[in-house]
Amino acid sequence: MDWTVLGWIACFALIVLGVAGSVLPALPGVALVLGGIVLGAAIDDFQRVPVWVLGLIGALAVLAWVTDYFATVVGARRAGASKLALIGAALGTLIGLFMGIVGVLFMPFVGAVLGEFIAQRNGAQAAKVGIATWIGLLVGTLAKLVLVFMMVGIFVAALLLNR
Repeated sequence: MDWTVLGWIACFALIVLGVAGSVLPALPGVALVLGGIVLGAAIDDFQRVPVWVLGLIGALAVLAWVTDYFATVVGARRAGASKLALIGAALGTLIGLFMGIVGVLFMPFVGAVLGEFIAQRNGAQAAKVGIATWIGLLVGTLAKLVLVFMMVGIFVAALLLNR
């Protein structure tokens, strides 16, 4: 099989895995999408997807990472989350991976509530922190997904416009 064909298959696979990883916390979604795009651009020596387009896509990737991180942390901090709540949300996310989509969606909330309850022994505060952390995670994930689709859209547009 031709190396170019294998390269395009790998490019496509990385992008698809990356889009999935933008929602599933076990995969480094943005990094996979960016890697697939760089591979796709390199296949034809950056003729159809020039370096400046990759710079724009790279800036969107950085924005996606920053937005995802800050949405979660700001949501939790605004509610007065303790470090245990943040650790609980992270552990809940990992455990949720083994529970399907319901686990991915709700285990960060459960983890944040448990972590905050252990830290503060206050059920109302724990619920408030859990909800704020959960909303932050959802907002961050949604923003990251929008930015990832923008990255892919710019890449596809560059490929199609520079035939």
